[in-house]
Amino acid sequence: MIIGLDDTDSKEGMCTTYLAAVLIEKLRQYGTFREYPLLIRLNPNIIYKTRGNAAIAIPLELKNNKDTEKVKEMVIETVKNMSVLSNENTNPGVVFIEKTPEEMEAGLAELARFSMRAVQDVLEIDEAKELLKRHDISHRGFKNGRGLIGALAAAGFALAGLPDYTYELIAYREKERWGTLREIDEESVWEADAATRPDTWDTVDYENKRIVFTPHSPDPILFGIRGNSESAVRRAFSIIKSEPVERHVVYKTNQNTDMHLIHARVGEALDDRSYILEGTVASPPTTIAGGHVFFELAGNGASIGCAAFEPTKNFRHIIRQLRTGDKAAVYGSVKNRTLNIEKINITSLKNHVYRNPVCCAKRMKSMGKEQGYRCEKCGSVKEEQELEMIKRSISPGFYEVPPSARRHLAKPLIRDRMTAAASSCAH
Repeated sequence: MIIGLDDTDSKEGMCTTYLAAVLIEKLRQYGTFREYPLLIRLNPNIIYKTRGNAAIAIPLELKNNKDTEKVKEMVIETVKNMSVLSNENTNPGVVFIEKTPEEMEAGLAELARFSMRAVQDVLEIDEAKELLKRHDISHRGFKNGRGLIGALAAAGFALAGLPDYTYELIAYREKERWGTLREIDEESVWEADAATRPDTWDTVDYENKRIVFTPHSPDPILFGIRGNSESAVRRAFSIIKSEPVERHVVYKTNQNTDMHLIHARVGEALDDRSYILEGTVASPPTTIAGGHVFFELAGNGASIGCAAFEPTKNFRHIIRQLRTGDKAAVYGSVKNRTLNIEKINITSLKNHVYRNPVCCAKRMKSMGKEQGYRCEKCGSVKEEQELEMIKRSISPGFYEVPPSARRHLAKPLIRDRMTAAASSCAH
């Protein structure tokens, strides 16, 4: 059985991953867990999300098939009791997939497509309900049932597999501490990062000299450690000193994979989706009130605004150094026809400019279109402009926002370097 959950949290305190952690403990009496529970981050641009738009899938191997209905009843009762149903935006969904991949047959591919679209696109509740009905998947929706979308998507990934994944160990607080200031020994966090980096990441932000692995909301999470293996996140966990941890769970997750990004042309970008867009810088970067930096990217006869917002801190310094004519691929989410940059790959820099010739220590004046240039002092004439080289303070390559501004799904460059190093060693 695969149990999918979504939309049980609220901004006032509950968290879907915590509800899943409680459920995992309750489910142990009914079976075993041969696979990791999945933490799936869905489309980060959905307006209904509470915080990180996370859905959960729990694969359970039942000891006795006679317990199937007991498990369903217990799960539904737990979701009903722990979810903040009084919150307008809390609309839980629970699904139970009781078939193997082989038993799903053609439906497996359809479910896999639905799961990926839940990460990249905007889906409607009716589509999820139709899919549940067509494949006879047991489910329960509360209120408007919007959580069925994420619950089915997460369960679909558990059934079909994740194309790329990382791990996160999430530690939870004792209930009486929820809403209070978190007590974490910062020195031990830096020590844990130093001992496990690059196998863990986004625990601290070196550039801005702060720890970034703990939330600031009143939810049950104490902190989350991200890495490329269970052993790496557990090692970091063993070093960190903090207030008592009520429980902790290691999730397999699509975080830090760039799974939300769609390769597209500039003119194809739609609001509420995330893209990789290639083009040419079409306007000089400008800084507006609040410190946000904007420029236009053009490609295939269209253009789109690109933004590095104030929370990206020194990343904005890179963006400010772009010039009209530079070529780049931008990665990020689109809202109001503006792409919020998560990282940028500068593919080429314009390092020259044509300017009027110099004569008598001054620039010559144009005599009109295609009529050449004349020196106002001595009267000398030249037919063409001169090529002048520009010294650039940035180089082609990838640049990313700091960990303090990174979204859950954005793939940090440290993962690309690790992949490249592993590939190099293999060859």
